[in-house]
Amino acid sequence: MKMKWRDRCGRSRPERWRHRWGHSLRLRLITVFLLLALCMGAVFMGGMQRAFSSGWRDAAKPLVSDYMDRLVADLGSPPDLGRAQALAARLPISIRIEGPQVNWQSHPDRKLFDGRASDWLSRTTADGHKVIFGPGTIPWQGSPHGMFGWITLALLLGLLVGAYAYVRRLLRPLDDIRAGAERFGQGLFDTPIPLRRRDELGDLAGRVNTMAQDIKGMLDAKRGLLLALSHELRSPLTRARLNAELLPAAGEGSAPRERDALLRDLGEMRDLISDLLESERLASPHAALQREPVDLAALVREVAADMAHAATVELDLAAGLPPLALDRMRVRLLLRNLMDNALRYSAGAARPPCVSLQPAGGGVLLEVRDFGPGVDPAQLAHLTEPFYRTDGARQRATGGVGLGMYLCRLVAQAHGTQLEVRNAEPGLAISLLWPAEPPRP
Repeated sequence: MKMKWRDRCGRSRPERWRHRWGHSLRLRLITVFLLLALCMGAVFMGGMQRAFSSGWRDAAKPLVSDYMDRLVADLGSPPDLGRAQALAARLPISIRIEGPQVNWQSHPDRKLFDGRASDWLSRTTADGHKVIFGPGTIPWQGSPHGMFGWITLALLLGLLVGAYAYVRRLLRPLDDIRAGAERFGQGLFDTPIPLRRRDELGDLAGRVNTMAQDIKGMLDAKRGLLLALSHELRSPLTRARLNAELLPAAGEGSAPRERDALLRDLGEMRDLISDLLESERLASPHAALQREPVDLAALVREVAADMAHAATVELDLAAGLPPLALDRMRVRLLLRNLMDNALRYSAGAARPPCVSLQPAGGGVLLEVRDFGPGVDPAQLAHLTEPFYRTDGARQRATGGVGLGMYLCRLVAQAHGTQLEVRNAEPGLAISLLWPAEPPRP
């Protein structure tokens, strides 16, 4: 069975061309110009044909009739074949003679006029011969002048190409505006849209440049606010934690439970503020990564060694993996959150969590899997949402506030990749493919 070609969006070829025509302003303008030229040509040709068929036909008929009479008189009676041959050779006409003595035709392969045309293109001589005239060999047939039609068609096509080139040049600022909007959307404000002309499109490009500078100023102000907020909130939290640690410890005559609870709450507030600030930075498409060549396998071992409860984590790290251009601190945050999540939900599991690094697709595939109870399939799509937790009661014993997986998703997106979450049965598997080269802006 023959399959129809379809593009990435599922459109067939005719649908794709219709979409392209409807999307392209150039193609629609050229179509309008072409249809306008065809309509004007059709109207002109129809009007001229109407004028010649009505007025000029009546005006030319007596002239042609008089000319036919003179030609027949020149042939003689009975018609002289020599004169007829000379006349057919000299003029672009064909002659047929029918009669009792002479039956001759100058162009045997041509069918002469009949019907209404024979009334004024045929004559009868005194001796009973009928002379019929018709079109002969046109001078430009079979000569270099026959290329006039092709030259005319070539000129028409040239005019069409010229019109397209002019429209393309006229609308070139739209390409610049589109490319500039894409750069601004990625946070690249250093290259403004070039101002090629001083018309309305040039004015639009200038206004978009002004808008981009305003957005850049707002983003810079927002970043400054985040930094100031981070400093102003962390400083009093640090002082409060220090004062809480100076309280008497357990067994020294004070209330150890209140002291431990205060320290725990202060630590959670500190982590929450850090996660919120980092998620705000990464959620913006203008987040700046400090990329450097990173040995991902060595970084996984380092993170596992620094975590108190990660000694049991199984490491399946392939040898000879290429270094990747990554933001070390943020990838470290991602690995720590994924391992901590796997350890939290592996309590009582048959096997400890496993971290795997394998070459795949020209990059490195990272997978962190636990062997716990897994997650309800209806909740998989929500695991990377901010403040989402699978336990509806949000009990403190499970730890965290629901930002860990969200931060992991943001770190992956900032590096040009995506988290994939699936039930591995048993357990939950989280994987992402680190590209060998950073995506180009």
